Amino acid sequence: MSSAELAAIPEGNRLLDSLSPAEEADLAPHLEQVRLELKELLFEPGKRIDSVYFPLTAVASLLNLVEDTSGVEIATVGNEGLVGLSVSWGINTFNPREFVQVQVPGDALVIDAETFAAKLPEAGELTWLVHRYTQAFVTQIGQQVACNGLHTIEERCARWMLLTHDRVGSDEFPLTQEFLAQMLGVRRPSVTVVAGVLQQAGFIRFRRGRITITDRRGLESASCGCYGVLREVFDRLV
Repeated sequence: MSSAELAAIPEGNRLLDSLSPAEEADLAPHLEQVRLELKELLFEPGKRIDSVYFPLTAVASLLNLVEDTSGVEIATVGNEGLVGLSVSWGINTFNPREFVQVQVPGDALVIDAETFAAKLPEAGELTWLVHRYTQAFVTQIGQQVACNGLHTIEERCARWMLLTHDRVGSDEFPLTQEFLAQMLGVRRPSVTVVAGVLQQAGFIRFRRGRITITDRRGLESASCGCYGVLREVFDRLV
């Protein structure tokens, strides 16, 4: 769907869904609906940020290139926010040790970064929503750092799956153990063991590069309290 055809903004992104009809009508002509594929690179280390993405069903990960790794996740963005947040701070170049990769394929709305930056001073409601999302995003990073340092791999794995489940709106989504290991910053054998425990408990089912959440309440019981903290922050601020 081209930007010219996007007369109204499709529902699905919590920030854009909160806009008034007037601001939505103003922004819609500048948005284009696109399909984001698994492991697609949205931003590369040190490169210019040309676009800002509002996920609808896709989920993206912000990763840091820690030595001797292919990247460790430091934050996740789904339908609660936007990818390219630093553009709202006047920064149009990505950090040299970070990149953004699609974690779950799906749809998103994209806008030219310069157009987005120019719209913010004009759009009071959009600016206010982006500021609130910024607070939620910063809280997510801080909570995830604490979680990675204090909680078990099983708890962190359950937390990650729950947050992704919330974002995609489906019980089943693509996920390999190799990719999950990268997101959690651990070795694949550790994820294999943990996934086996969660599957044996009946909380999830792993099959051919896909995961199905079969017992949501059970998975919540296996997670640390960080999931509840982050869920409350996103529900309150976004």
